[in-house]
Amino acid sequence: MNKSFRIKLVFIMLLVILLLMTVVLVFLILSVQSFYTAQFYSQMESVITHTELVSDLRIESGKEGAVVSMYNLLSVFSGELGIDKSTRNFYILDGMTGEVLETSDPDNNMRINVTPNILRAILGEEALKGSSRADYMDVAFPITSAGGNVAYVIYILDNKQTVQSLNAEIFSLILEAVLIGFVISIVVSLVISKTLLSPIQGITKAAEAMADGDFSRKINVESEDEIGILATTFNDMAAQIEAMLEELKNAELLRREFVANVSHELRTPLTSIRTYAETISDNQEIPKETETEFLRVIMNESDRMTKIVQDLLELSRFDSGNTTLSLEPFSIERSVREVYAAIALEARKRNHELNLELEWKMPMIHGDRARIEQVLMNIITNALKYTPDGGTIDIYSGSSGNNVWIKIVDTGIGIPKDDLARVFDRFYRVDKARTRESGGTGLGLSIAKEIVTKHGGDINVESTPGEGTSVTVILPVGGAESL
Repeated sequence: MNKSFRIKLVFIMLLVILLLMTVVLVFLILSVQSFYTAQFYSQMESVITHTELVSDLRIESGKEGAVVSMYNLLSVFSGELGIDKSTRNFYILDGMTGEVLETSDPDNNMRINVTPNILRAILGEEALKGSSRADYMDVAFPITSAGGNVAYVIYILDNKQTVQSLNAEIFSLILEAVLIGFVISIVVSLVISKTLLSPIQGITKAAEAMADGDFSRKINVESEDEIGILATTFNDMAAQIEAMLEELKNAELLRREFVANVSHELRTPLTSIRTYAETISDNQEIPKETETEFLRVIMNESDRMTKIVQDLLELSRFDSGNTTLSLEPFSIERSVREVYAAIALEARKRNHELNLELEWKMPMIHGDRARIEQVLMNIITNALKYTPDGGTIDIYSGSSGNNVWIKIVDTGIGIPKDDLARVFDRFYRVDKARTRESGGTGLGLSIAKEIVTKHGGDINVESTPGEGTSVTVILPVGGAESL
């Protein structure tokens, strides 16, 4: 990848230099040709139209030895006409046939091609224009006799050798510039490729490590350009993927634990039911009192299994969003009092001291009364289960701003600090043996949390092992719609 990228970059730089110099070369050659062509015709027109050359030639053409006289006159004007005898010469042509009569050409070239300008001059027209694309430049103008006929044609021809030599020099300079540009482009491309490749190689290695499951490798961000932004984005993406994978792992662990807990919780009552049922079935002479006790156990275990299934179904409805709340205004004070009255008998059976303290004139709240009472019942029932006989359970309730709160404080066994974060997890138990013994499913607090969350509220738990636990339920007065 390293060599491939560098080769491509060098190739691109060389191609850019080549194309750029080619464009410059073509532009310069065309410009030089256009300049020299325009200068030639402008010079010829200026000499012919703004000097006495043509009139003097006409005078000389009528004398004896006219060709020699015109030759001498044209020689006098050689400087103005730019005659250098190597690239530019003049010719005196016969006005009828176009035959060369005299020339400044040192090679004494008496034969020339009949050009369109010569033909126009033979017809009596001044031909002072030409094309920059032709490989020569020429002008021709007639010298008429006294009778008005074309007696001679003065023809000036430039073979463009000067232009061609200049173009050759330009081409040589451009070629040298191309070679120098190639060297510079190679050096620059190598430097640029090294600068660009360093972060790209880091991203590549990090991507390879990511493909192997290692998301810890980070890319050093050394710039704020697009490469730096790419590196920063890559680091953020790697961190997000790592966090997501960690969440998936935790979710998978929770799923497996949940399945294991469900299997265990259902298997335990089923085992008890099967054991007691087989005992009754296999022993026809079992005492009536024992059979009655066994049947009671079977009924209790059936009720426990039914409660687990019902709780699971309720949580499933919460997860799928199919649970609907029957929202209406109701008195939270009345609900707390009714829950207190419903639990008071169980508290007396355990010799617990159950206290209730409410603020005066608590506000009405908007919510599902039955669900809120279910939450309070679950929390207070847990307080009864985990508080040794003879303990104290205090229920407080009041309002603060747009919220009402209910606080349940017990003097029970408490919850270890490491377990506090998981008390709302499904099937999670701090004291597993005690909970199963008391018939708990480990789903009560999970359901309570879901209900309170649906109402837009919150549940806070504070606890000290060996001293007790405090659970506070906070609910908005206007319900979830007021958030």
